[in-house]
Amino acid sequence: MQPLAVTLRPQTLAEFSGQEHLVGKDKPLRKIIEESKIFSMIFWGPPGVGKTTLARLIAKTQDREFIEMSAVSAGKNDVRQVIESTRQQHQLTQSYKTPILFLDEIHRFNKLQQDFLLPYVEDGTIILIGATTENPSFEIISPLLSRTRVFVLKQFTEKELLEIIKKVEKHFKKKFKKAAKEWLVSYSNGDARKLLTIVDNTFELYESLEIDSLKQALQSQHLRYDKQGEEHYDTISAFIKSMRASNTDAALYYLARMVNAGEKPEFIARRMVVFASEDIGLAQPTALVVANTVFDAVHKIGYPEAQINLAHGVAYLCKAKKDRSAYNAYFKALDDVKKHGNLPIPLELRNAPTKLMKKLDYGKGYKMYTNKNLLPEKLKNKKYHQE
Repeated sequence: MQPLAVTLRPQTLAEFSGQEHLVGKDKPLRKIIEESKIFSMIFWGPPGVGKTTLARLIAKTQDREFIEMSAVSAGKNDVRQVIESTRQQHQLTQSYKTPILFLDEIHRFNKLQQDFLLPYVEDGTIILIGATTENPSFEIISPLLSRTRVFVLKQFTEKELLEIIKKVEKHFKKKFKKAAKEWLVSYSNGDARKLLTIVDNTFELYESLEIDSLKQALQSQHLRYDKQGEEHYDTISAFIKSMRASNTDAALYYLARMVNAGEKPEFIARRMVVFASEDIGLAQPTALVVANTVFDAVHKIGYPEAQINLAHGVAYLCKAKKDRSAYNAYFKALDDVKKHGNLPIPLELRNAPTKLMKKLDYGKGYKMYTNKNLLPEKLKNKKYHQE
């Protein structure tokens, strides 16, 4: 028996839910499908939002062969076989349509494997549709990225998930109660495949779509959080920005998300150490001491107790006054270093370990305490740090 996600997979655009910004009237993917236009592209979005389905719809409406591979298990040899087969088909008949190679989790291909795809994408030997949950800017090499168009897919909204639940009800000829629907929408977190999988498992075990059955079928619920993926960076960004805004509640919430997902406590504490200097700085110098102490504590203690150390430190950093003047001043100075290179250091500041250097006035006129500007001559009027 096929999984429910396969059974209910849309066969036409009319059956497809979500992604209105891509498949709505006059939107790019709808035009591609309706006008039989085609080019290589990357679908970027979270799990279970229709990346594979849309690729299949494009292939189906254009009557093109759909070759599906996962970059987790496929390699260069698998792609090479597709290319050789395609060339042979073109030689046999001029009317043969170039197939669509759908490469799921394309970010799993390393640089050399992605390089291998380049010439065949460029000359049209294959039409590549790559799917990824990771930011293509970081995971796809620039030459391949420049030869494809990136389409961003979004999580399903609550309304769209309820539409999918209606299709499930029609398929099973059963109705969900309101509480079960609300639980499903919350559990799936915008992921239609996740929703369909738990329903499928529940019905197979209990032949029931009650909320208690759904919960029993679910052995454990995990938040979607790839420690190497975009969710990882989005969450730590939200965490830092919440501390910067002195919003203790939000910072503790994002801390809890990271801890619950199994993020290493040292990683979180390391970001807190950076934050203490970058954002609090001179306003409350003890913040760096506290952040370092939290780092040492979590390193020694580990989970589960380390989460208490983290929460303590986060609350302290949130309540501390903020001052980025040292951080800003340093990077202004760094800009001048990059712009002007190694400008001559004033003679009075130079070391004079030899008689020749002293004769050349190295160190001459140096005073320990002075109001004199000590920057190189070209930068003598510069003011980096604003008191």
